[in-house]
Amino acid sequence: MRFGLELPPHIRVFGGFLVYSFCMGSLPPRLPDIQRAMGVEEGGLGFGLIGAAVGTLISLSFAGPLLERIGYRRALLTLIPLLSVGYASASFATGPLALFLLLLPVGLVIGGIEIILNLEADRVEHQLGRRIMNRSHAFWSFGMFSAGLLSAGIAQAGLSPQVHLLGMIPIVTIAVLLILGRFEPAPARTGGSTEENKGFAFPTLPILILVVVTLSAMIMEGAFLDWSAIYMRDVFFVDPFLAGFAVALAAFTQAATRFFADRFVERFSPVSVARVLLSVLGLGTLLVFFASSAAMALIGFALIGVGTSVLFPLAMSAAAQRTDRPAAANVASLAQISFVAFLLGPPLLGFVAEHFGIRWSFGFGIPLVFLSLIFAGALGRKPIPHEVPA
Repeated sequence: MRFGLELPPHIRVFGGFLVYSFCMGSLPPRLPDIQRAMGVEEGGLGFGLIGAAVGTLISLSFAGPLLERIGYRRALLTLIPLLSVGYASASFATGPLALFLLLLPVGLVIGGIEIILNLEADRVEHQLGRRIMNRSHAFWSFGMFSAGLLSAGIAQAGLSPQVHLLGMIPIVTIAVLLILGRFEPAPARTGGSTEENKGFAFPTLPILILVVVTLSAMIMEGAFLDWSAIYMRDVFFVDPFLAGFAVALAAFTQAATRFFADRFVERFSPVSVARVLLSVLGLGTLLVFFASSAAMALIGFALIGVGTSVLFPLAMSAAAQRTDRPAAANVASLAQISFVAFLLGPPLLGFVAEHFGIRWSFGFGIPLVFLSLIFAGALGRKPIPHEVPA
């Protein structure tokens, strides 16, 4: 007997992204407390956070065949609750090495979830004949926003990260059973390559170009998740709620943009939308870098949320729609590098923050925005017609 809500396929995809990111978003607002408890500088915290990136790279590179054997339904129902257990365990780390080792299995879990949810979003999109990839990632951002706001309030109340993240385990588990309990994977796309996916998905040249397009968005998205709360604390000495609110604000503007982006992409094409949002991302990054007040910094974080909203979803759709090899291989190879840049880049920015100041962790993104603008044409100009059902 299966438990859970009866939901249309695209709504279930949205729910999967939401509960996954709600679990994932509980950690970033608590990083200032975890850093303080470990008694380390930004470089030490950054080293610990690299554990998740390493685990994710391994998982995205080799987990595809294993997930297919286990079954996407069984894997997804197991991995998301395991993610909440992993974050709760990581909150007990006493130093950078312990944090690295505890986040390594977290990264393994994240990679598996990313493959399943992005592939499912593409399959349902193909089944419906309507774009849902951007809106799927909007719900990922809504989950981040909800978790960020809740975590900021819990931090302000003085509850320890350990108690907070342990309490997330039953909440996430119940949410997974309700939303994904009746999940059944959609059929694979038709008309693509039937070549067997043998495991490690080496990126082709077109995939590498898509990586370059997503690089600034992935680095800056990871930067606001990992470092915005610490930036607000160290630069403007704000209270814990306002520090955590910086994470939630960027996630909210990112979510709102993603939610409505599909219609703009259909009307103006992927490349046109991408170039506008990359310009917004550049402006937001400049505001954070030069901010003279907490309000100015928050406006910058809000613009960074808008600017990072669409690049990765558009690139995932472009990769999945290629017919040179299986969609799963192209999705995995793009995710291998782009998503690891999302996880690995910001921890490395911790070393920048420790030696040059935390403002430079965001200033580092300015040249990356220009690089993404140069290659944005790889996203394609032909929009997919039809509107997405609510």
